[in-house]
Amino acid sequence: MTSRPPSVLTRRALKVVQSPGCPLYLFSLTAREIMQIADISRVSRDQSGDLIGYQRAEVRQHVEEIVDYLDGDHVIFPNPIIIALPSSVRFTPSRGSKGAKVVDDVATSSGQLEIPLPVDGVARPGWIVDGQQRALALAKARNQDLVVPVNAFIADSIDVQRDQFLRINNTRPLPRGLVTELLPAISSPLPPRLALRQAPSALCDLLNTDDASPFRHLIRRTSARSEARRQAVVADTSIVNMLQESLTAPSGCLFPFRNMTSGETDFAGLWQVLLLYWTAVKETFPAAWGKPPTASRLMHGAGIRAMGRLMDRIMATLDPHREDAADQIRADLDLIAAHCHWTAGTWETLNLRWNEIQNVPRHTNELSSYLIRLYVLAKAGRR
Repeated sequence: MTSRPPSVLTRRALKVVQSPGCPLYLFSLTAREIMQIADISRVSRDQSGDLIGYQRAEVRQHVEEIVDYLDGDHVIFPNPIIIALPSSVRFTPSRGSKGAKVVDDVATSSGQLEIPLPVDGVARPGWIVDGQQRALALAKARNQDLVVPVNAFIADSIDVQRDQFLRINNTRPLPRGLVTELLPAISSPLPPRLALRQAPSALCDLLNTDDASPFRHLIRRTSARSEARRQAVVADTSIVNMLQESLTAPSGCLFPFRNMTSGETDFAGLWQVLLLYWTAVKETFPAAWGKPPTASRLMHGAGIRAMGRLMDRIMATLDPHREDAADQIRADLDLIAAHCHWTAGTWETLNLRWNEIQNVPRHTNELSSYLIRLYVLAKAGRR
């Protein structure tokens, strides 16, 4: 009769209490043990469209490079894998300990950490918050007994895990699309640099999912299934950058909707302005709307940013509550429509063919200036 495997994995660990109620455990695991207790929470959407998970997709080449190193001689693996563990883990201080020691104003204590192991198909108890590429490489390495450092914190909530994931990766080159998609799902206070991007990220989410939005299902999101990503034609970073510029620049038409002192945002007002303007853009340029950027520069990063800056000029003095607001916006856009070459022809003054417009600052600025200048001159001539 074979003995049953242990239901817990036991490790000597150092408990560090950096703030009340938030212990951090420092210990080591073998390459084999990491994938026994922890899984990777891939960013995706459930059936109702809600965001789940937070990790980007595997970077295969990066993983293979790490595997090659791990399979070599004289391996040094100093960077810890960071894991979120459930509150069901148990830490027992060492015998004879009189309690936590204070080292440089940080409470620490050594002891034994017990981590429950999955049994009969039960999900693994932990989630890898940082180091997923390294963890995947460790799983593929020949030496499964390689001992690696692990830092773990307690978090049963996916929101806490997602929050820590963003904070840990805040100074590292995470894909911007992944960051912008995760931000609306974070409810805890964020660092100022991220908090400023939370509002445009949430609006981008709404523009891609709301039935009334002209951008519905047109924005490419990291979490979307491959088929949905193929159908989407607008990069989410283009939308987020357009919204962020309008929200943060004093000349932006969305700027008045954000209280710079309290940080509160009037989303209802923002939403009304965005629906009115971009629906009018769709109706003014139907042949250019919804096509991939290779076929329509209106859906291109430069086109989105330029039309966003024109939005700031058109919507700055327009009362969105007026009954004829939509008609007024379409009339204003008609002033420049004949001069736009989103899908064919050459942009006058710019001396660029329609498909020579690139998503670079110079082209974006030149196109923005051209459209605004056309609008201002035409508006003045009509008065």
